[in-house]
Amino acid sequence: MLLTITTTHQPATDLGYLLGKNPERTQSFELPFGEGHVYYPEATTERCTAALLLDVDPIGLVRRAQGADGFALSQYTNDRPYVSSSFLSVAIGRVFGQALSGRSRDRAELCETAIPLEARLAVLPIRGGEAFVRALFEPLGYELEIERHQLDADFPQWGDSPYCTITLRATLRLQDLLRHLTVLVPVLDDNKHYWVGSDEVDKLLARGEGWLAAHPQREAIAQRYLRHQRSLTREALARLTDDDEPEPIAKEDEHHRQEEALERKLTLNDQRLQAVLSALRRHGVRRVVDVGCGEGRLLRELVRDRTFERIVGMDVSPTSLERASARLRIDELSERRRARIELIQGSLTYRDKRLAGFDAACAVEVIEHIDATRLAAFEHVLFEAAGPACVIVTTPNVEYNVRFETLPAGKLRHRDHRFEWTRAEFEDWANGVAQRHGYEVVFEPIGPVDPEVGAPTQMGVFTR
Repeated sequence: MLLTITTTHQPATDLGYLLGKNPERTQSFELPFGEGHVYYPEATTERCTAALLLDVDPIGLVRRAQGADGFALSQYTNDRPYVSSSFLSVAIGRVFGQALSGRSRDRAELCETAIPLEARLAVLPIRGGEAFVRALFEPLGYELEIERHQLDADFPQWGDSPYCTITLRATLRLQDLLRHLTVLVPVLDDNKHYWVGSDEVDKLLARGEGWLAAHPQREAIAQRYLRHQRSLTREALARLTDDDEPEPIAKEDEHHRQEEALERKLTLNDQRLQAVLSALRRHGVRRVVDVGCGEGRLLRELVRDRTFERIVGMDVSPTSLERASARLRIDELSERRRARIELIQGSLTYRDKRLAGFDAACAVEVIEHIDATRLAAFEHVLFEAAGPACVIVTTPNVEYNVRFETLPAGKLRHRDHRFEWTRAEFEDWANGVAQRHGYEVVFEPIGPVDPEVGAPTQMGVFTR
């Protein structure tokens, strides 16, 4: 399967900076299902084309298969190695992850600029027909060319195959193009190669941010992207349209109650907050932003301390921000106190100018809720783009989970946790972040320290 991306924005070779891939050499990448190769068929200042070629290993697919769908030889006779599908979506995320997250060390301003782009996909299944292809891409502003392929040129009476080559043209950010492709290619194929769980809802909403909610085919997109799982589709549409449907909120409340019940005897929440406050005071912080502030527990403690002159809480969930506002009783505060606190909606994995200018940023029990593939974007947003002098990160220590009597073996503390790190894993990540962005990091345990498994919570304090 082949994807090419072309631009005539000048100098066109800036496409290499946006994709994070050098136009002067071919690069290959190992993928879970084969290999990906990036090369540039043309690279001049007037026009530049980058190509992503996937070489899917069909034997490896059969070996990893848990069972065949359809007829008996379906594992051996299928189109998976040859057509654009969810394999391409995964490859874009892994090979062009920097561009997908809107990052470029050398062309940061160009990441936010709409440029002329042309994408060509060969060969693409169109399960739903040509009209469905147009219904997906044309509302997003694309000029679309569709080249149908015959089943067999020697037997034209057999008609067209369910495959085509499409060319998309538009002036937009490269990040937006890649986000559209990673969602809509699997939708057209309607046959994801991996198991779909609740984390796919978060991925769909993240990649659909800014365009999916208003798309006239959003229901069909959600249904196909989530492999026709009704509960996930309902959840995605409810969150997408900011519906006040109580079920997702009730589920989230229940998850938090379960996590708090595990830690109640240790009063870990209070100990976490006090540890963070102590670190902020120790470093003379006056202006602080709490990213992923949730319902405002840390914000409430910050407001009580007049040391902190400017306090901002940011969260992606409007519902959480409403609850934070109620917890803080913002409407009841005096004008002077209200001027110190602000709540803003935003994502932790997208660059946001509002995060600049603070002495410190806090991410308290946040990173474990982010997909591992999005941690690089989180790192860029917080440590590079915002770059406060102090960053405080806390996260569970998975080694301590064995000490929770009511937590089944192998389970994480919260159903929404994408991962939980050991002390060594957290320190390895934090040390890498510090080295890449000119920080020093000190690690502190939070909660009772067990001689074998450490403390239940671990904290890294980054300073420069």
